[in-house]
Amino acid sequence: MPRLESPFQIGGVTVPNRLYRSPLLECAGNGSDAVDRLISELEPAAEAGAGLICQGATIVRDEGGCAAPGMTRVNDPAFVSELSRLTDAIHDHGGTIAVQLEHGGLRSMETWHAGYRRSNPELEQLAVSSPPRLLRSMAATGFLDYDAHVLTTDEVYELAADFGRSAAWCADAGYDVIHLAGANMGLIHQFLSPFYNRRDDEFSDGVRFLEVILDEIRSRAGDVPVMTKVPAETAAPPVVRRRLSADETVGICARLADYGYDALVPVEGSVFWDASIVKGQFPKRAWTDDRYQSGYAEAFGGQLRARLVAVGNWIESKVYDFEPAWNADLCRRVRRVVDVPVLCEGGIRGRDEMDRLLGAACDAVGLGRPFYAEPRLPARVLDADRETRVVCESCNNCAVPQAAGANGVCRTPAVLQEVGRLRKAGAYERETSESVDSAASDVDRS
Repeated sequence: MPRLESPFQIGGVTVPNRLYRSPLLECAGNGSDAVDRLISELEPAAEAGAGLICQGATIVRDEGGCAAPGMTRVNDPAFVSELSRLTDAIHDHGGTIAVQLEHGGLRSMETWHAGYRRSNPELEQLAVSSPPRLLRSMAATGFLDYDAHVLTTDEVYELAADFGRSAAWCADAGYDVIHLAGANMGLIHQFLSPFYNRRDDEFSDGVRFLEVILDEIRSRAGDVPVMTKVPAETAAPPVVRRRLSADETVGICARLADYGYDALVPVEGSVFWDASIVKGQFPKRAWTDDRYQSGYAEAFGGQLRARLVAVGNWIESKVYDFEPAWNADLCRRVRRVVDVPVLCEGGIRGRDEMDRLLGAACDAVGLGRPFYAEPRLPARVLDADRETRVVCESCNNCAVPQAAGANGVCRTPAVLQEVGRLRKAGAYERETSESVDSAASDVDRS
C-alpha cells in the first residue's frame, strides 16, 4: 500500500506526495493585486509540504461564466504570464500546481446573482440545451433568471478551443497540470448530464466535449498532464429522472482514461448547485453575520429573498448531512477500471482515513475547506500518526459569505482558537525527514 508521503505520477509529472489541496474559490479576481493574493493563498500549503496545489476554478472567457464573485479569468495571455510568479513560488518549495479551467454555463452569476444581472443586462448564459423545465419553473420565483444562449455545434468547438488556449498559456506560465472543472454543475458537467443535455448533434454525447477539449489542449499545449472531475448525480432528488448514475460515471471515466486523460477525480452530487457539493452543518453564524447582510441582499435580490435562501440552505443541511470521505466508494469503483491515477476528495478529515483510502480507493487524497482554517495543514498531516485530524468542523461558515463577495476563510471561533493553539505549539512547522526524502524513488501506483 502506498504511503501518503510517497510520490506518484500524473502523466509525465512526478508529484512529491499524495496529499493535495483540492480546488477552492480564492476570490483573487484579475486586478493588480491578483497574483499576490493567489501567492498568499496557495504558497503556505506548498511550503508546508502539499504535493499538489489545485488552484480554484478560473474562467476561459473574457465575460460571463463566473459562478461566484471574484473568480479569476485566464483568457488574457498577458495576465496569465504574470502567474509565473505563483508557479515559481510553488516550485521553490518542491510542490506542483494545477490550474482548474471552467465556464459556469447555467450556473453562472448571470443566472442567480441579482446585482450582477442588473449591472450586466446584456449577458446571456451559455447553455448546452434550453434550461430544463424544472429550472424554468424555479425561475418563476424570481431567484433565477434565464436568458440562455444554446451553443451551436461550431460554438461548442470554439469554446473547446478557448479551453485549449487558456491551457497553453497556463502551461507556459509554469503550471504542471491542467485540471478541468467537470463537476459541480459547471458547463462541462452540463454537457455530461442527461438532465441538461438534450442536444441532437455529436455533442448529445457529452463525453465528446471533453474529448474535443483534450484534443485542443494537446494541439496547443503538448503533453501537459490533464485531469478532470467527473460527476455522478446520485444525490439528485427522486423527481429528477434524467441524471447520471454511478454506473454511467464509471463508464465515462473508463472512456476518458482510454482517450488520454492523465488523472480523474470522481465526485458525487446533484444536478443542482446545492449543499450536496459540500455537505456538513448549517452555517448559521455566516448567515446572521451583520457584515454580509448587504452583500446577501445584493446577491439574492433583497433581504427577504436572502432570508429565504438561508432557509433553503438550512433544509439542504438536513438532507445532505456530513459523510466521511463521501466519494470513496465511487473512486474505488473507478480505480478498478482505469489505469491512470484516481484522486479522491470530499469529507476526508483524518490521517487514518487517508491511509485506508490510498491504494484501495484512490492514488491521492485531497482536502478543501480544511485549508481555509489551516493554510499550512500538510505540516501537521504528513509524517503524522493515525489519530491526527484536521480542526475543520465542516460548518460551512467559510463558504456562504463568498456569495456576498467575501473571501473564503474560517470564521468559527472554536476552530480558530484551536488553530492558534497548534500554531503556538509549532505544529505548522515541518522539516523534511529522511523517510520523506527516501520515498522519492517510489513512483509507482501500487
